[in-house]
Amino acid sequence: MTRVHDMGGRFGDGRVVPEPETPVFHADWHARALAVTLAAGALGQWNLDTSRHARERLSPKDYTRFSYYEKWLAALADLLVENGVLSEADLHGEGNAARHPLAERALHPQAVAPALAKGGPADRPSAIAPLFVAGQAVRCRRPAANRQVPGGHTRLPAYAAGAQGHILRLHGSHVLPDSNAHGLGEAPEPLYAVVFPAFELWAHPEHPRDEVVLDLWQSYLEPA
Repeated sequence: MTRVHDMGGRFGDGRVVPEPETPVFHADWHARALAVTLAAGALGQWNLDTSRHARERLSPKDYTRFSYYEKWLAALADLLVENGVLSEADLHGEGNAARHPLAERALHPQAVAPALAKGGPADRPSAIAPLFVAGQAVRCRRPAANRQVPGGHTRLPAYAAGAQGHILRLHGSHVLPDSNAHGLGEAPEPLYAVVFPAFELWAHPEHPRDEVVLDLWQSYLEPA
């Protein structure tokens, strides 16, 4: 489902102005926001797709006024309470000071670098056979919506709904975010790199023959 975060190709938001690569963090608390988000994720109470969905479902009013890392912290607070890790009283510094049941799962400083280096690969074996081959014409399904959970998380951007492109390559099978974000299982399926000409995606592209490559799951696509 398209939400306020799905901004690709939308008019009226001005130019995209890249920031310099240094400094990495523009304020000290930005680094702390990233650190606490990664540390909380290491407790194993949610997955990456759940975390993305938590940011997407912030209220439009909050999403538009929050900075990047404010979005992260607001979504993290929601996840902590929704999953019973903390209470609202805890977030206000008024909770129980007893040792937390998840304390043993804490990510200690010496474990941070190995954990980040390991990452979280999302490729999985799947019983679903690939339907498409390199060079084949395909079309994104319309609308760009989660077909399992009404209003749920999806990685199909709204600007690509109904657009026609062709398969560049098959990446193998990967966890399906539309399922994984909602606790319905990983449901791995084939994932493809799909090439789209700009004129298929936007009504008035500056360079119509430019190409955009999107990684899209098989259930997002149909033969063209």
